[in-house]
Amino acid sequence: MNATQLKAALKKVRADISKQHAVRLHRAISWLKCAEDSKDLDIQFIGLWISFNACYAINVLKEEQLRERESFGEFVHKLVKHDNEKRFSHLLWNQFSGPVRLLIENKYVYKPFWDFQRGEIKDWKKPFDKSVVDSMKFLSTQNVAGLLEVVLDRLYTLRNQLMHGGATFKSDINRSQVKDGNNMLKLLIPLVIEIMLTNQQEDWGEIYYPVIE
Repeated sequence: MNATQLKAALKKVRADISKQHAVRLHRAISWLKCAEDSKDLDIQFIGLWISFNACYAINVLKEEQLRERESFGEFVHKLVKHDNEKRFSHLLWNQFSGPVRLLIENKYVYKPFWDFQRGEIKDWKKPFDKSVVDSMKFLSTQNVAGLLEVVLDRLYTLRNQLMHGGATFKSDINRSQVKDGNNMLKLLIPLVIEIMLTNQQEDWGEIYYPVIE
């Protein structure tokens, strides 16, 4: 489904879902539409990630913010649990198996690699190699939640590079990962929104920055 179709689907059920959930999905769909309307890869990727961020960001206490990665994993497991048609599996194993492997093996979208460059950690290579091995096990055993979490974590690092000014607009250096990331997110994000739209009974958490009347 594209943004226009998702907007129409949301309109049909809006009266039956909570206001918070409707706002969350409305925001996500609006940024998905932004990405669909743009012809630039960088802007598409940023729009797609903001759309995804609108889906998973929840309002937590300040002292709980360090649990973001854990909350992120919980969100992924909720999505996979409700993916009765195994569409995540189809995308990761059939449609994007090549780009997924390239993403997993790309050190430039592995957060500890950059932590090492900043002198924050002493070694990135051993944990990176372990991450690659673990990810390949996820591939071979069709561990959907595990593999999806790794893919999104790598894309999150790419997102940080773009959003925090760590990359040049239309740079040739990171074109391949931006292009592959776009192609994956263009199909993953609508699926995420659709699952959340049709599973309103799930506790998706309180939205970050609620609408204040």
